[in-house]
Amino acid sequence: MAEPAKNLVPKFFDDTGTTYDGVVSYGTLGKDKYWKKKILEQISDGSSFLDLACGTGILTREIAAKFPNAKIVGIDITKSYLDVAKQNSNSFDNISFILDDAEEFKLDSKFDCITASYLPKYCDPGILVKNCIMHLNPGGKIIFHDFTYPKNPAVRGLWNFFLTILRLVGYFIPSWKDALIGLPKLIRSTNWLHNYSDVMKKSGLKVSNQYLTYGAAAILTGTK
Repeated sequence: MAEPAKNLVPKFFDDTGTTYDGVVSYGTLGKDKYWKKKILEQISDGSSFLDLACGTGILTREIAAKFPNAKIVGIDITKSYLDVAKQNSNSFDNISFILDDAEEFKLDSKFDCITASYLPKYCDPGILVKNCIMHLNPGGKIIFHDFTYPKNPAVRGLWNFFLTILRLVGYFIPSWKDALIGLPKLIRSTNWLHNYSDVMKKSGLKVSNQYLTYGAAAILTGTK
């Protein structure tokens, strides 16, 4: 990409908060719900959770529902998304939301688990991992999830075809045009799984990863 991936966030998402839930569901052919379920499977217990790039709070609420007695904090850099998240989370009294940058936030508390879905490709792995570790309790876990470019040629062909369709759809939905055109380019160019894994190992975390949906996405975990 010609510019830092993080700079693409406002271009992609500033005007899409109210339509995000539907677009992410249809845009992943319903796999977003399945991927969130696989993230939850990585969390066995805990009393405090931090969800980075929480967006409209889809994963945040899933965590809160699974751990109703836990403290849940969601952080996102886009105010319009947090406004939707707060509105959709009225029934949860164990969730709080903060407008902040995942690479720069500083909180007084630490957490048993830190999650981040669709965030890694936008951030510097060294900066993000360091900040997460600073906010992680001993024995705590970091869980990163994002798209990956499939390695299998047949799956890659289907992936490219589907994203071509999304690009065309983007021309008919002005608020999503930049995201639907730019995201495929970003996904093809990023090697986030390898880069984050390397940084996490060098930081002393016990690391494991899991590919999802024939390599279209992956989950990376690091335990302190």
